[in-house]
Amino acid sequence: MKFPDEPLRDQLTGWRRQLHAMPETGFEEAKTSAFVISVLKALGLEVHTGIGGTGLVANLKVGSGQGVIGLRAEMDALNITEVPTDRAYASATPGKMHACGHDGHMTIILGAARLLRERQDFDGTVRFIFQPAEEHGRGAKAMMDDGLFERFPIDEIYGLHNMPGMRAGTISTRTGGLMASEDNFVIHVKGRGTHAARPHMGIDPIVIGSQIVLALQTIVSRTLDPGAQAVISCTEFITDGIRNAIPSNVVIKGDTRSYDPEVQKMLATRMREISEGICRMHGAECDFSYTHEFSPTVNWSECVPTAVAAATAIVGAENVDANVAPMMISEDFGAFLKVVPGAFVFLGNGAEGEPGSTPLHNGSYDFNDEVLTTGSHYFAEIVRLRLPRRADSRDLG
Repeated sequence: MKFPDEPLRDQLTGWRRQLHAMPETGFEEAKTSAFVISVLKALGLEVHTGIGGTGLVANLKVGSGQGVIGLRAEMDALNITEVPTDRAYASATPGKMHACGHDGHMTIILGAARLLRERQDFDGTVRFIFQPAEEHGRGAKAMMDDGLFERFPIDEIYGLHNMPGMRAGTISTRTGGLMASEDNFVIHVKGRGTHAARPHMGIDPIVIGSQIVLALQTIVSRTLDPGAQAVISCTEFITDGIRNAIPSNVVIKGDTRSYDPEVQKMLATRMREISEGICRMHGAECDFSYTHEFSPTVNWSECVPTAVAAATAIVGAENVDANVAPMMISEDFGAFLKVVPGAFVFLGNGAEGEPGSTPLHNGSYDFNDEVLTTGSHYFAEIVRLRLPRRADSRDLG
């Protein structure tokens, strides 16, 4: 949707490109935080810093309403080298770039703050939450451990993520599981190294590790209920061997994705049983670890209608998908939704073959500036719907 506010669009584009040029990774977002703080203070907002490290919260209160809505953006970049260095606003930090669009997400929330500060068409309090270390899956927990919701209570929280492959400016969401959990595993197979010409003298961890990798693939196909969803991916296979020597050690690393805590528990149990069992069968030792990195992002049923209504008001019903297929990607926002009602949406960044369609976490990715105002107006509409002026009779629920 196009909005008749060129000054806002130009300002948002400028902010976004400044943020893009100064990427900082998890818990190191000092310059990023300082930039965001300067914008928020220029808008006249009350800002609280140092929450969960570099995280911050800005408050905007209008009227005497008791309702409180949280709007969240993440601040961190990735350890990826930006490929199109001919961009005037390309990363100025070698080896780091905003390859996931967090520069755009921050800008969208700043734009919503500007709109709400100027319009003041609501009655209550809005908290603008800027979170560090989303890519680590640690930032939300760090802010909550630092008393985020005790110090700054909220009734509901809303967030979004840009999505390459979806038509620019469209908005998609669903009730329930929208994005999966991410759990990481490490399987250390301890064999006995030997000369490559005398394999009978050793215990070959490569053969054992290979059997483990193949056996893990049977969990989803033969242990998981076909109606449930999960992914097991072995992404690293590391040995201490050389060309003419069978190694003593193999380390297999990877991650799993799922939506249900019971599925997570089953995956961990079966993976351990398989890994230890195969090692035992071959006379090798096995160290198995399984850690929970990201909670699944599960939208609250009472909040999704508001997200859909706001999206419909901003981009039109024909550009809203209220029952999008869930994705196996993960987002730290899920940790917030475990303790506070809320909803998360995808904002289309560009359909295949169009600007904005380059995949996330790619060195050539760039946030599509054309959807900045769409996102800002969407969040402002969330607040208008949930914190109506007293002249409106809508229930905050």
